[in-house]
Amino acid sequence: MNQKRPRRILLIKLTSLGDLIHALPALSDAREADPEIQFDWVADQNFQEIASFHPAVGEIFTTNHRAWRKTLTSYATYREIGNLVATLRSHHYDLIIDGQGNFKSALISWLAGEDRAGFDQNSVREWVAHLAYQRHFPVPKQTHAIDRLRRLFAAALDYPLPTTAPDFQIQKEKLQAPQLKLPLRYLLFVHSASWNTKLWPEEHWIELIRLATEAGYHILLPWGSAAERARAERLAIHPQSQLLPRLTLSELGYLLQHSLACVSVDTGLAHLAAALGTPCITLYGATDSGLIGTRGPRQLHLHSNLPCSPCQQKSCRFSKGDSPCLAQISPQQVFHKLTNRD
Repeated sequence: MNQKRPRRILLIKLTSLGDLIHALPALSDAREADPEIQFDWVADQNFQEIASFHPAVGEIFTTNHRAWRKTLTSYATYREIGNLVATLRSHHYDLIIDGQGNFKSALISWLAGEDRAGFDQNSVREWVAHLAYQRHFPVPKQTHAIDRLRRLFAAALDYPLPTTAPDFQIQKEKLQAPQLKLPLRYLLFVHSASWNTKLWPEEHWIELIRLATEAGYHILLPWGSAAERARAERLAIHPQSQLLPRLTLSELGYLLQHSLACVSVDTGLAHLAAALGTPCITLYGATDSGLIGTRGPRQLHLHSNLPCSPCQQKSCRFSKGDSPCLAQISPQQVFHKLTNRD
């Protein structure tokens, strides 16, 4: 890479878990093009561990924008935001890249300093975001999220777009073993997601757990909120199914790395499994796996065949409960794929 090209970069990529994992291959590409390049990263405090997993990342700055949004009139909130902006501006980056492209990320980019790059007006998630950048790059929206970021980084940092498979470069030594006794042969079943339309019916999970435990597997059930814990408790009715304690992302990464396989709805832990190379079956109904599906070795996508799928909607107009399109995917179908992965 030419010495005149930027080498100290600030990446703005706040949320969500899967979105942050999507950014890792772009960092790997940039480091391959210039081994001396260094990234700092602004991320949501709930997902900052993901940023720390990549060797190209130095400092990590965190936001708490979900809480800030609820307390915008609070002096403490303004002080937190002001401290973050002052810290970012004190670093004098060669380039600021907004890899998210919505109003929140663009605002932070604009406040952070000069020479800002991002998607052009036809490529951003929210149209107003492109006004914050001095350098704009077109990347079709109908491109997988990982490829969008790889294209943006290659254009902004002026290196040829790699044609290699995505390389997540997660430093596995940073994954931490949780303080609990693990069975020798276990599967991780990721049952919760932020959208109702991403949820597989509980009776399907219970039947899949029955099939898997009768085949000699132990099942681990993670959770991240009170509602998710309640769901996991309802599923953990078999002696060989285990409700996990609340774990960090580093601990969940360790469990995924050592799991025989994973079954997941479309949520961030499925992307972490893919990035770690763990065999994973991911269920897609409302969301489009062509745009945000897991990428990596030993990944299998099971899709709904309803004509309205994928609808990209958080709630279903035909049902108030779990996703009816995911209900079409049977436990027997998932178990067959799980036990015949090769």
